[in-house]
Amino acid sequence: MLQFENQKIKQIVRKVLPVVTLVVMLYSCASIGRPDGGPYDETPPRFIGSNPAAGAINNERTKVSLLFDEFIKLEKATEKVVVSPPQIQQPEIKASGKRIQVNLLDSLKPNTTYTIDFSDAIVDNNEGNPLGNFAFTFSTGAQIDTMEVSGTILDASNLEPIKGILVGLHSNLNDSAFNKLPFDRVARTDSRGRFSIRGIAPGKYRIYGLMDADQNFTFNQKSEMIAFHDSLIIPRMEERIRMDTAWVDSLTYDTIVEKKYMHYLPDDVILRAFKELNYSQYLIKSERLVPQKFTFYFAGKADTLPVLKGLNFDEKDAFVIEKNQRNDTIHYWVKDSLLFKQDTLAMSLTYLYTDTLNQLVPRTDTLNLVSKQKYKKDEPEKKKKKKKKDEEEEPEPTKFLPVNVSAPSSMDVYGYISLNFEEPIASFDSTAIHLRQKVDTLWQDVPFEFGQDSLNLKKFNLLYDWEPTFEYEFSVDSTAFHGIYGLFTDKIKQGFKVRSEDEYFTLHFNVTGADSLAFVELLDAQDKVVRRRRVEKDGMVDFYFLNPGKYAARLINDTNGNGEWDTGDFAKGLQPEAVFYYPTILEYKALWDVTQPWDIHATPVDKQKPDELKKQKPDEDKKKKDRNSQNRRR
Repeated sequence: MLQFENQKIKQIVRKVLPVVTLVVMLYSCASIGRPDGGPYDETPPRFIGSNPAAGAINNERTKVSLLFDEFIKLEKATEKVVVSPPQIQQPEIKASGKRIQVNLLDSLKPNTTYTIDFSDAIVDNNEGNPLGNFAFTFSTGAQIDTMEVSGTILDASNLEPIKGILVGLHSNLNDSAFNKLPFDRVARTDSRGRFSIRGIAPGKYRIYGLMDADQNFTFNQKSEMIAFHDSLIIPRMEERIRMDTAWVDSLTYDTIVEKKYMHYLPDDVILRAFKELNYSQYLIKSERLVPQKFTFYFAGKADTLPVLKGLNFDEKDAFVIEKNQRNDTIHYWVKDSLLFKQDTLAMSLTYLYTDTLNQLVPRTDTLNLVSKQKYKKDEPEKKKKKKKKDEEEEPEPTKFLPVNVSAPSSMDVYGYISLNFEEPIASFDSTAIHLRQKVDTLWQDVPFEFGQDSLNLKKFNLLYDWEPTFEYEFSVDSTAFHGIYGLFTDKIKQGFKVRSEDEYFTLHFNVTGADSLAFVELLDAQDKVVRRRRVEKDGMVDFYFLNPGKYAARLINDTNGNGEWDTGDFAKGLQPEAVFYYPTILEYKALWDVTQPWDIHATPVDKQKPDELKKQKPDEDKKKKDRNSQNRRR
């Protein structure tokens, strides 16, 4: 019986084995992937033909078929592929095998050059190698327009390259064309912020940048990022010569040949993109997260505070008002506990509102604010357990007003002490605040400046001209600060030592080319502001007591002298305030005293911001990084 079973199993194996072998062979032949450990294919796809032909004239076909030498795919076609002149109906673009099919849904315009700019959207199927800077052109007329305009779009506030923003030309030179008409020719920026508008006819143009939110190729929303150029764009071309090398092999060249070619200008247009200020004023929302405080959030900056009238309470002297500089975020701290214990606060709020004619008019809203967090009432006394005669009841700990003391144990020479409270302060006793300096072995009281922060009513600062290497002691007597809800602060005592001047370095910039009201911001490695100083009349900018390390620098031509960067306004023809970067990262050690010359126009603007600071990295750099990480894993 066992022998019979063995023979049966052998017969099954003989029948199944050829089938399994055939399946394995077919799968091996069908697999077009790269074997593990083999070299990467770094060759991009090659365009080999199309219908209609590339550069065709008098074309009437709205369907275009492109053929390549290998299997391809499209990456983010809706973001990267741009048809010029722009299409109101989005064209259908599909990749299949070695072909790309494009179906233009808009009617073709007569005597017009059409350009389908794929940028780097076309990649090979295996490794994703992009066919960069690829565009297909045909004309519905008797000739192809060949002019090109190239340049870069940067974020006006920080010179960051902007990826994926539209850049368009208008032959209509009126400013209103940007608001009412779609572009004549259009392109989109790559990961370096670079653009190239192709297929342009000779003439004069206005050039604009537009982060087109509604995809209508016009600027009709204040929230859209825009850019405009002050000068007219006049495309032109010139004949140039380049040197081509003929090689015998990889080490030996045969001859160097001069070849003529046409170069298209301008090729260095710089556009600084910005968002206009939102001048529309309206109430975004109101909220009451806790019983004792409610907040109003407005859409834009206001010169005055809204007028509040209580409907179920008396609003006079009922609040401590905390606001920011723009008056667009306003906190109302309710002082009376009987008032904030109410479940609902009913009120009318009158404020300036932007109407449909873009005019500020008074508006009154009726609001009923209910706290999202219920007021915690005093819990009833729990039944006391019987205690032994010798067992005493522990008193409840005193609840003090919370405060966060910022007084580092190693104080910077330029530092200060700050007290940050969770609620507004009703009053404080300045005589209960002390600062002592250690001289030899004795502690001596020293005078100091103390007061409420100009921007934050819950913050208080102590200022003093510290002496390097000396020890100090900061103390506050108990009950010195009284919060608006009845709590007092506990006593505070904190010692610290001031750092030595030998731990710092000094940096001076000798600036040329800046406006008279310019200021310089010293930046850390994350592009965040560390210090800010005005440029003096002699061009000098001084930064003292800097910690050793790496720094960058940014200069703002502060046209209106308000100490901050201001955006532009297209309707007024107002460009955003110009920003410049020192083109390299600076690194210095302690005790150094360095004067750094800085001509803000010596380096082209699009080359100024150091690569280490840029958050928008080139796509090719990202792919190299991904590829290197894959190699390391292998």
